[in-house]
Amino acid sequence: MEMEYRMVESNGISLQVAIAGEGAPVVFCHGFPGLAYSWRHQMKALAEAGYRAIAVDQRGYGGSDRPRDVASYDADQVMADMTGLLDALGESEAVFVGHDFGAQQVCNLAVRHSERVRAVVIMACPYDFDLAGRSGQGSKPPEGRTDMDWGGGIRPTQAFAMAAKQHFLHLHYFQAIGPAEAELGALPAEFLKRLFWALSAGGKLGNYVNHPSEGTGYLDVLPEAPDLPWDWMSEEDFQTFVDGFTRTDPGGYFIGGLNSYRTADRNWELGEPWADANIEVPALFIAGAQDIVLRMIAADALDIQRRRVPDLRDTVLIEGAGHFVQMERPQETSRVLLDFLRSL
Repeated sequence: MEMEYRMVESNGISLQVAIAGEGAPVVFCHGFPGLAYSWRHQMKALAEAGYRAIAVDQRGYGGSDRPRDVASYDADQVMADMTGLLDALGESEAVFVGHDFGAQQVCNLAVRHSERVRAVVIMACPYDFDLAGRSGQGSKPPEGRTDMDWGGGIRPTQAFAMAAKQHFLHLHYFQAIGPAEAELGALPAEFLKRLFWALSAGGKLGNYVNHPSEGTGYLDVLPEAPDLPWDWMSEEDFQTFVDGFTRTDPGGYFIGGLNSYRTADRNWELGEPWADANIEVPALFIAGAQDIVLRMIAADALDIQRRRVPDLRDTVLIEGAGHFVQMERPQETSRVLLDFLRSL
């Protein structure tokens, strides 16, 4: 199965889209670091099962346009990218699958544009779980959380800054425009290799708490990675990611991810009208059982998600996988996804 890449005009920008198969549409939304290529295993499985698999290089990534201003990456803009994509492809609705920042995107779509969402698959980052706006809706504490749990009702960047007084925190480090672009743009392959490994089941990201914020860069807290290939990432696969991110000048290599962190306050504001909203469409949650994100968030996050997503069909934690569950355990992920799709 070959993925067909094409350029699609949506929401005033050009998006590079990979498409495979024919049938009911399923749209895949990656996070950081990711590309449409992150979904290669699932696209093959879905296309062979009779679905139209559609994966996007999000704005700021891969072959898609990379606007530099932060406001271009807020929740309204990335949602409009997806509704515009459906329009351009002649689809009235789709099942949306989102991972990491893509999980925020598809959760927001399910709440704010439910007429375009047949169902939603949330991967790695539960609905309404943190201050970065990745899956949250607004500034009010979700049901079951206290103001203290939620950061005392303060803006996300204020909470980041408070935490950064204790130790290095990438959410705070990425807020300033320039330092991260310079650091990561100078060593893109090394950064990607370390981050993919640190977030995987075999890696260890937790060392960041041992580093002070002052004088520390992100590469300083990411442990060195073993040589490729790994059991879930070949040298060819890795080079595809490096090539995808480095298609522009170094200052724009990682602009999509960096600016997504910088919209935390804006998304917090935009989400206020939906602070109490549940996801009402059919839903599935998938994560790696060894995902560091699940260890970093509140212990009751999955319970809160069950309350906030009444038609959550299943919560599946896949053993032997970290944050990149769709690549670390592709067959298991595809099987769970197909079971869900067939149940709709």
